[in-house]
Amino acid sequence: MTANTAEPEEHAVDPADRRREQRGWYFYDFACSVYSTSVVTVFLGPYLTSVARAAADAEGFVHPLGIPVRAGSLFAYAVSASIVVAVLVMPLVGAVADRTGRKKPLLAAAAYLGAAATMGMFFLDGDRYLLGAFLLIVANASLAVSMVLYNAYLPQIAEPDERDAVSSRGWAFGYTSGALVLVLNLVVYSGHESFGLSEGTAVRVCLASAGLWWGAFTLVPLRRLRDRRIPPNAEGSVGGGWRQLMATLRDMRRHPLTLSFLLAYLIYNDGVQTVISQASVFGSEELGLDQTTLITAVLLVQVLAIGGALGMGRMARSYGAKRTILASLAVWALILAAGYFLPAGAPVAFFFLAAAIGLVLGGSQALSRSLFSHLVPRGKEAEYFSAYEMSDRGLSWLGPLVFGLAYQLTGSYRDAIISLVIFFVVGFVLLARVPVRAAVAAAGNPVPERI
Repeated sequence: MTANTAEPEEHAVDPADRRREQRGWYFYDFACSVYSTSVVTVFLGPYLTSVARAAADAEGFVHPLGIPVRAGSLFAYAVSASIVVAVLVMPLVGAVADRTGRKKPLLAAAAYLGAAATMGMFFLDGDRYLLGAFLLIVANASLAVSMVLYNAYLPQIAEPDERDAVSSRGWAFGYTSGALVLVLNLVVYSGHESFGLSEGTAVRVCLASAGLWWGAFTLVPLRRLRDRRIPPNAEGSVGGGWRQLMATLRDMRRHPLTLSFLLAYLIYNDGVQTVISQASVFGSEELGLDQTTLITAVLLVQVLAIGGALGMGRMARSYGAKRTILASLAVWALILAAGYFLPAGAPVAFFFLAAAIGLVLGGSQALSRSLFSHLVPRGKEAEYFSAYEMSDRGLSWLGPLVFGLAYQLTGSYRDAIISLVIFFVVGFVLLARVPVRAAVAAAGNPVPERI
């Protein structure tokens, strides 16, 4: 997305109008974050795995399109496939948005397609594993496309000196809604008998309610955000999204230190995203933990992620962002090592692991984004961050694929979870080799006292 191509009119002149748009913008995070939290992180992994196992042959394999897939790997493979679909679609949607200036209808289409697919998960019962995988791919890809459009509004609704605060508030709205809906899910799931529901039906109700929430609260940003006029010389072809991305990546070659940081980020962030998406499968299938324990653990992550991000922000002021991120990557590797040795049926130990994840989750991602902002040449913020988003989505299929293959080959989720250590080790080594002060100077930006 080339959000900087709009005319100066793209900023709301009246501060009150701009704040009104910002409040509407926050609510898309509030709307869609419940999908990431309730569906991907908590319920769908274990439930889809159980559905696949019901359809599996005597050796434990299902055969989508005639391909033998171990039932326990299906969820990871579907997540990986959804990212590939998203990467193919995002540049095309970006080109249409750039050509027409009409992000809002595209955001609505992506959001409601994802919400509808999520609500459709209510019908995921019996041995309908193919339906589950299909709905996951559609919903996950729709979320990714909608987030590109959503993020592209930020330069239009916030002045440069307020973007950090606006972005952080959106992030906080998302974590708040995720925690709130998880509490409601916990009530429904743990009390399913009193509601006259079976355990499986309670899970399907929780899945579908996330889609309903996503669709309902998307109405707020759609009412408050507005589209801007585009300049006459805007990119006009459907291939423009890919051409813009390629042009930006070529320009990055003139800033090899920025590119080096981006590569390190893409690798370790893929590890982060895979741990989050596969943790519930590991907890239920390998450790034998029930859904109530998993929901409580994710709630713990949601709450501690906010405090952890603030705490790591303070650490960065004292030790610099790079050192703080490196320390968090070491903690991530230790978390995976501890997970490998975690005894089955030990919820308290799992809670300690969840607490550790929460303390490093928000901070490692927030500091990575702020550090990258120092490495972006002035005047190229929007296009570099567009490449940052595109490249992030482009590599995020690799972690779930590694996780799925490790389980496919070994039949052990412990081996699958420990295989992700490589992402943090390689990311740590690559980041440690980036001279960030020189990178900031090479980008033409003032070098902070600590970075």
